[in-house]
Amino acid sequence: MQGKQQIITTLNELLAGELTAVDQYLQHGEMYADMGLHHLATQALHESEHERQHARALIQRILFLEGTPDLSKRHALKIGSNVPEMLKADLAVEYSVTADLKKAIAIAEQAQDYVTREMLVVQLDDTEMDHAYWLEKQIRLIDMVGLANYQQSQMGDASSGTAST
Repeated sequence: MQGKQQIITTLNELLAGELTAVDQYLQHGEMYADMGLHHLATQALHESEHERQHARALIQRILFLEGTPDLSKRHALKIGSNVPEMLKADLAVEYSVTADLKKAIAIAEQAQDYVTREMLVVQLDDTEMDHAYWLEKQIRLIDMVGLANYQQSQMGDASSGTAST
C-alpha cells in the first residue's frame, strides 16, 4: 500500500531514535553487568530488546507503506560513566522519544493514517508508562536510600543477570 511520504519520513526519524535507544541500553546493560549490578543489567538489556521490538514495528510499517527503512541513522549516544549518569542518560533518551512520538501521532492523525497512529500510541504508552517511569523510580530510589544502598540492592547474582562475565 502506497503511503504518504511525510509518514514514511516521520517513521524513519522515529526509527533513528529507537535504534539509538537499542544501542544505548545495550551498552549500559553490559556496563552494569561488568560492575556486578546484575539487576540493573537485566533491566537495561530487557529495555534494549524492547526498543528493538519498537524499531521492528516501525520497519514493518515503513515497508508496508512501500517506503525504505533507513537503519543507518542514529542520534548521538549519551553514555554515562556511573550509575546515576547512566540512568539519567537513558531517561533523557526516553523523554526525547516521547516528544518525537507525540509529534508523529499528530502527523499520522492529520494524514488520516489511523493504523500508523494506533501503532505509535502503543509505543508512546510503553515509553511513558514502562521505560521512563521505571527510570524515574530508580533515580528517586537513589535520592531516598543513597547511591551505595541502591547499588547494593542491584547486585543480585550473575545468574539472574546477563551475558558478560
